[in-house]
Amino acid sequence: MKEFGCFPDNVSYNTILGFFCKKGRLKEAGDLLQDMKEKGLIPNRNTFNTLVSGYCKVGWLKEARKVIDLMVKNDVLPDVWTYNMLINGLCGEERIEEAVKLRDEMENLNVLPDVVTYNTLINGYFKCGGSEEGFKLVEEMREKGVKLNAVTNNILVKWNCKEGKMDEASEKVRVMEESGILPDKVTYNTLINGYCKAGKLGEAFEMMDMMERKGFKMDTITLNTILHTLCTERKLKEASELLTSASNRGYLLDEVSYGTLLAGYFKDALADEALKLWREMKKKEIVPSIITYNTIIGGLCQLGETEQAMCKFNELLRSGLVPDSTTYNTVIHVYCKEGKGMLEKALKLFNTWISEGKVIDRVTYNTMISGLCKEGKLEDAFRLVSEMKERNLGPDHYTYSTILGALLSIKEHNIKTSEMTEVYDPDSNACSEHIIELCNQGRYKDAMRIFEASNQKGVTLDKSAYIVLMEGLIKRRKRLSKAVP
Repeated sequence: MKEFGCFPDNVSYNTILGFFCKKGRLKEAGDLLQDMKEKGLIPNRNTFNTLVSGYCKVGWLKEARKVIDLMVKNDVLPDVWTYNMLINGLCGEERIEEAVKLRDEMENLNVLPDVVTYNTLINGYFKCGGSEEGFKLVEEMREKGVKLNAVTNNILVKWNCKEGKMDEASEKVRVMEESGILPDKVTYNTLINGYCKAGKLGEAFEMMDMMERKGFKMDTITLNTILHTLCTERKLKEASELLTSASNRGYLLDEVSYGTLLAGYFKDALADEALKLWREMKKKEIVPSIITYNTIIGGLCQLGETEQAMCKFNELLRSGLVPDSTTYNTVIHVYCKEGKGMLEKALKLFNTWISEGKVIDRVTYNTMISGLCKEGKLEDAFRLVSEMKERNLGPDHYTYSTILGALLSIKEHNIKTSEMTEVYDPDSNACSEHIIELCNQGRYKDAMRIFEASNQKGVTLDKSAYIVLMEGLIKRRKRLSKAVP
């Protein structure tokens, strides 16, 4: 600009500043403000508001507050738009009390809160569970002559829906219309979601028809909510028809839409319909996420379609998606369940997962321990139990039950309950204390009799009883194995 005898003014700087803030390049925005001052230009309200907006969008609320303080210091009075941005940021972080104090500060500077200010605070209170304070603000709006608009009413409708008060939500819409505020797309989507969550599908469909008659379309989130409700109630035919009709009427279906019905089919053991839907989804070039892959892999596994499940797992790997803990747990469970040499594959996958630094959870360990116990590889199972302890993942009730069940199946522990001579106390604490006492005395066979009897009676033992009994049996087994020539 200088080459042509032109020098940047406030408008030029504000334009570039707006670009930096929009792109989140806030350090460069700060540097530009400093450069602006050095050039002798005085930042105006637009300059400061642009910075406040940029900081609030990325959650830098402390920096936004500093900008407002700088405005006051430089005799540039913040306007309602300035304060509304920071109030919105504070409410987004559920810092409602700070937001209210900011509203009071506005009034002290003779900056009057507008409908946006009140809407933001009311919604903030509802989100934080302060409905009473939220309704007080509604009354305050009326007293101060601030007219409620469509957004205000939608916030109130949403709160009633969230509380399951669908009659009140419907009445609120009727009052809206009488006052000349017509329900919009947000209103109808909110009502449909509310009716679905309340289990009132008939009303949800009525609202959907009314919405279409008035020229509105459901958003994808609302459509998926209806699909989820239909699948939960096992109305899969209706769900399928809704998916088809929505597609034909130009609704945008996403991966969640198909994944929801896919899960519904597997829940009802309808593998053929699920696979047909999967092919339809792929044909429409809707890319499945890891969640949808987990749905189909898990569903096929539950129905015994292991080979097809593994094909989908390999497809997942080829697609470039990264398997998560659910994927690995499902596949490991399949390998362990299959047996017949598949346990080695499970171990290989398990070890690969660890070597790649993936987070191993308790479910994965328990799945592997169960598989090893079924194959009689107790030493490997004990090693994993030790790893669980080192990683602070347990062992838990399931781990101990699995290990003890495996030990029971070994001949040396194959004790018949009919041989039990001790008096059995069904009380959980007494039974647990009895087992621990017997183990401390080295009477593991007698402790096992009590354990078997408690299992048959459905008594849940104290965790310490499982630990003592399991560790005692492991020691005894090792001692016996060393004694064999």
